[in-house]
Amino acid sequence: MRRDRTIRDSIAILHGFPAANLRAPQVFDERVRQFFRSGADTADRLRNRSSEVDEHGVRGRKAARLEALLFVSDTALSARRLAQLAMLADSAQVARIIEQLNAAYDRDRSAYRIERAANGYLLLTRPTFAHWLGRVHHRQGDMKLSPPALETLTVVAYRQPITRAEIEAVRGVQCAEMLKQLLERGLVRIGGEENSLGRPYLYETTRQFLESFGLGSLDELPLADRLRVIRPPDSAELPQSAAATG
Repeated sequence: MRRDRTIRDSIAILHGFPAANLRAPQVFDERVRQFFRSGADTADRLRNRSSEVDEHGVRGRKAARLEALLFVSDTALSARRLAQLAMLADSAQVARIIEQLNAAYDRDRSAYRIERAANGYLLLTRPTFAHWLGRVHHRQGDMKLSPPALETLTVVAYRQPITRAEIEAVRGVQCAEMLKQLLERGLVRIGGEENSLGRPYLYETTRQFLESFGLGSLDELPLADRLRVIRPPDSAELPQSAAATG
């Protein structure tokens, strides 16, 4: 009989009837209220977890994993790769978490920000701090290009794939040494051979070029829609190694 009364009390509470009308014990009534109150609090927490970074900047596990990956990587990571490594649902979730992290960086006036580069993402320091960071690792000296090298790189970027003879025709001077320097720095690579007499090499920019200049793709080059010249695909032949890597 006592058990039946307890069941009736529980059903009445679920249907909105006052427990006192069924002579429910006060202790039991309080426990039920606490049970449903804790359930509501849990639901609220689950709804709030749709944001992996809360208003205080506290990271959830997914955001923490994603941020850690970007921190240790020295190259841009695609959204798909980040989703795989951080065990996230898909690229869309990666984009949402990155947006939340950037909002937290802006809110906290952090020195960091996640930027798009080379069809991926990089965790970078803001340009404001470049002068002070240069005192630590002297990167500016390592990355500095001479005016002739920068001119050669510009021609390759806007006219790629392009032969050395075509670069020299644009610049009006020899560029073999400049191309060698750009190849050594990983900013330019040999992308194939032209289907013409002598089969000269075709030069193109690399992923590192995009990362170094903070570009998501070649379409983000200044005035790309007006200055870029795209070679017809049948005029070049990719080497087997380049074709295999896409």
